[in-house]
Amino acid sequence: MIYIAALGAINTLGNNKQQIANNLSENYCAKHFLTKQDGWLLNGHNTWLGKVTDDLPSIPEHLVQYSTRNNQLLYAAYLQIKQPIQQAIEKYGTKRIAVIMGTSTSGIHEGDNNIKYYLKTHHCQPNFHYHQQELGDPSRFLTELLNLKGPSYSISTACTSSAKAVMSGQRLIELGLVDAAIVGGADSLSRMPINGFNALEALSDSPCMPFAKDRNGINIGEASGIILLTKEESSEIVLLGSGESSDAYHISSPHPEGIGAQAAMEMALNDANLTPNEIGYLNLHGTATILNDQAESKAVYRLFNQNLPYCSSTKHLTGHTLGSAAITELAIGYLLLNQNIYLPQQDFSISPYDMSLDKINIVTEKMMLQTPIIMSNSFAFGGNNASLIIGKV
Repeated sequence: MIYIAALGAINTLGNNKQQIANNLSENYCAKHFLTKQDGWLLNGHNTWLGKVTDDLPSIPEHLVQYSTRNNQLLYAAYLQIKQPIQQAIEKYGTKRIAVIMGTSTSGIHEGDNNIKYYLKTHHCQPNFHYHQQELGDPSRFLTELLNLKGPSYSISTACTSSAKAVMSGQRLIELGLVDAAIVGGADSLSRMPINGFNALEALSDSPCMPFAKDRNGINIGEASGIILLTKEESSEIVLLGSGESSDAYHISSPHPEGIGAQAAMEMALNDANLTPNEIGYLNLHGTATILNDQAESKAVYRLFNQNLPYCSSTKHLTGHTLGSAAITELAIGYLLLNQNIYLPQQDFSISPYDMSLDKINIVTEKMMLQTPIIMSNSFAFGGNNASLIIGKV
């Protein structure tokens, strides 16, 4: 059994897990955590974003070459669980702990700013380092920060990146290659993905409405989350199972029948040795795009059949945080397991549930988690699908 020894998280719901839990418990759909901002879209229009507004901790001076907003988000999450991580290093040694991070943007925002600076001055910014925008930079930063010598790498599979990081840590521990793994991910706001999704006509011009009749796209957000996985009993929250698939139907659209999504959920259930009726809550990928919600609702309805779990998407609260979406939503699941808070409600106050979708059991009123087992879905470009299951023992 793989234990989740500690969790650190930061997103638009809060700067730490207690703030996130409080806002989940008190605000649901009555308050938007997304904000309308300008300066991001090349067409000059405003867009709704899930931006972390509070100050982020500065990168330690001796690691200034890793100073990006992406790594600041990562550092903020790490500082919340610094003590248990240090204890794990003392217990297992620097060679027996892996660092695996998921990201889509890394420090590309800093690279973008440097290009603009260079075009004006013909010089690079004084503190810009090329590797800041490399996808491996988040893992390299944490490895250098902690002076670790074990496996260290980043994964970039779009919106499943941090789910893949969790799975990789699980496998390394199960294979006996490490005794613990620091896994998770971070993605910061960047003009590149924001304008990319706008070019795909996938951005909503209002706060997103997953599974609603009038849904019209996503909102981009930024976030970071880190969990410490261990092979020895260290908490009552455990990683029960994981599953992944690739239907490779289209470079940006999911298989319309949700074939790959269903396969990932089935694999996670099999890995956890669970049946569908044992899932207490399902955190849906739920991007609020027409095609994603359609495919996911089909997959969920077909797999769970008469045992439909309570489910909802939380992207109207955090935005779609891309490479850190999976760890952000796994963190929400973790908080539902160890805090006395209601399940996240879907907001249909502006537009009703889309009755053309398969009728799944979406949370629309205050209710508590009854069965302490949670599945979380993440689906990415290229038909890359991932499902994680955590539970309380």
